[in-house]
Amino acid sequence: MNKDSFAKSTETLKQTVPLMIKHKVPTTPANYALWYTYVSQESPLLNQAMDGEIAAQGQCTPTTCEQLYHQHIATKAVQDISQLKQSLTLMMQEVSHSMTDTLTETESFQLNLDKGFTKLESAEREGLSLEETMGLVRGLIKESRNIQLSTGAFKSQLNTAQQEIATLREALQESQKEANEDALTGIFNRRAFDRDIDSVQQKNIPFSLIMLDIDKFKIFNDSYGHQLGDQVLKAVSRRLKESCREQMQAYRFGGEEFAIILVNKNHSTARQHAETLRRSIERISVLDRRNGERINTITASFGIAEKSRAETAEEVICRADTFLNDAKKLGRNRVLPLS
Repeated sequence: MNKDSFAKSTETLKQTVPLMIKHKVPTTPANYALWYTYVSQESPLLNQAMDGEIAAQGQCTPTTCEQLYHQHIATKAVQDISQLKQSLTLMMQEVSHSMTDTLTETESFQLNLDKGFTKLESAEREGLSLEETMGLVRGLIKESRNIQLSTGAFKSQLNTAQQEIATLREALQESQKEANEDALTGIFNRRAFDRDIDSVQQKNIPFSLIMLDIDKFKIFNDSYGHQLGDQVLKAVSRRLKESCREQMQAYRFGGEEFAIILVNKNHSTARQHAETLRRSIERISVLDRRNGERINTITASFGIAEKSRAETAEEVICRADTFLNDAKKLGRNRVLPLS
């Protein structure tokens, strides 16, 4: 590196660190790389995306920083990790099935050996000389016992491998849980919600929170099946995502419950948004392909809370969730509080 390059890098770094401090960005290696590239203006698309995010949200949330890092900074190998995990999971499932089949075939082979021994004993009784018969029997018994020992060891190895695969699959599932995106609906998940609301709280940014829950979803699943239930979750998630304009972000909070963080928005704005969304969900229609029936009875209940100065993020969530439960008790398909 020549002196000019070193001086330029130093100057860029001097601008990067204060900017990260200003926006209260955690000082992780990925964030350093992201904000260093932003300051250096080496990636116009990155700068455009970050400027747009900061203008809309007043900040760059941890979830967004991570997304931008993967989109603009990370190597292709890093970007492909998620796909690799999925492929590896599928591969392990196939290997596991193959192992199960092999175990079955091995047991069948041993059964056939036992039948063969019975036939040899019959042949001895039906005409071979004692010496010839016993020589044949001794040789085959010795060989078959070797095979039995070999297959026994093979079965043990397969059982061990299956246990290792089960352990690895569990580890991969745990790793996949760390992703920011909900696999079914495509919107942000609970992990992203927790990170982002903590970030807003730590930066003392005003916000309101909408919590919503699909009405009678368990009964819906029991009546129409989980596949149709998944269609409903996807449809509601699309409505949430489409409805979120500047300084709003939607998340799947868990099961059939969702959340929307509205940065720099007051209670009145949050309630108006929730009411618009409630009416939009009422219009969702899904087709049951099993019988051609169209389902038009999907509704959701909402709870709203605006953060006060003294509240923690957990207290805001609890308050919004309480209003949500009250909305369900009062007949569902409504937004609370009323004002």
